[in-house]
Amino acid sequence: MPMKATFNKTERLKSKKEIDILFSDGKSISKYPIRLVYKKLDFKENTPIKAGVSVSKRNFKKAVDRNFIKRLMRESYRKNKYIVANTTHQFAFMFLYLGKEIPEYSLIESKIEGVLQKFVTKEIEPK
Repeated sequence: MPMKATFNKTERLKSKKEIDILFSDGKSISKYPIRLVYKKLDFKENTPIKAGVSVSKRNFKKAVDRNFIKRLMRESYRKNKYIVANTTHQFAFMFLYLGKEIPEYSLIESKIEGVLQKFVTKEIEPK
């Protein structure tokens, strides 16, 4: 099933239980200011990857700023998820924004692309 450049409801990581598992024993890859926390999980849906985004409330007090950064992150993941589309397993992804200033879209897109490339070389290709 080829992945389309969409980010549907079925592709979003929302389950509190899955998110807790992800943070308790998931692995992570960083490319400042983005960190990807991931874990191999099994979902009921036929979705290879479920992804979520998060921005620290400590660094961005205004919800408007947090929502803007999350929107940038979701958009750049949507455009670059073809990089991880050929995985045979199901993964849960959580993208965390670690920076302290509001980024440009080009920075976010390049860093998310880099993190996804690192993920492919670390998890998918060695096998």
